[in-house]
Amino acid sequence: MSLLNDIPLSALHFYTTAPYPCSYLPGLQARSQVATPALLINAPVYSELVQHGFRRSGTYTYRPRCDDCQACVPLRVLAKRFMANRSQQRAWKQHARLEASLHPLQDNAEHYGLYQRYQRVRHPDGGMDNDDRESYQNFLLQSHVDSVLVEFREPFDHVQDRQGVLRMVSLIDLLSDGLSSVYTFYEPDIPRARFGVYNVLWQIELCRRLDLDYVYLGYWIEHSRKMSYKTKYQPAQGLIDRVWQTLGKTSLQA
Repeated sequence: MSLLNDIPLSALHFYTTAPYPCSYLPGLQARSQVATPALLINAPVYSELVQHGFRRSGTYTYRPRCDDCQACVPLRVLAKRFMANRSQQRAWKQHARLEASLHPLQDNAEHYGLYQRYQRVRHPDGGMDNDDRESYQNFLLQSHVDSVLVEFREPFDHVQDRQGVLRMVSLIDLLSDGLSSVYTFYEPDIPRARFGVYNVLWQIELCRRLDLDYVYLGYWIEHSRKMSYKTKYQPAQGLIDRVWQTLGKTSLQA
């Protein structure tokens, strides 16, 4: 862990969890390395941790540390060099009417209702469809770093002074070198909608407007269908053997 001595983490401790069932690759056991105490992980420290492959869930900051598997690859998109492909351009135009607004972390009944619908339809076997309000709050609304909620609403036609229809909510962390996409949930029952694609494109555009370099999309796993979309945003880099390396055409075959 010599790399940790080069960043302001001298007061932190790191421990490895007991094995638990992997959420992405059936039949495998996973372990995580966890950084503690959470109160010391502020925005600058967290930015350094993300550069070394960590992510967070609420105030829980971790990275994969499995005994016999290195399938989880931290992935980031080079925002300033990104070029949308034709499919992504169509998704951008399709949802161009969405109006985005930034908010501090807040417990909002409308957000929670959308979250529940999304989990029931998109992740029925993921164990989160029964999340109660407290679990939702701990997962999305607890943070010791610079975090923001983004609402995406579809405006009403010919109506003034009314909020549009909530279509999507995204949680983003602001880092020293980019944005970290924490979690996004959206209306799951609109045919042919491509809210997830639009959201990543919107984050890349925001990153450019803030003159930042990267959008961190979490972990990419080559043989996980849930993760395959992440390499479609090019150019992308993966943290492999502690070095950020280009994920090229061979990766895109996933």
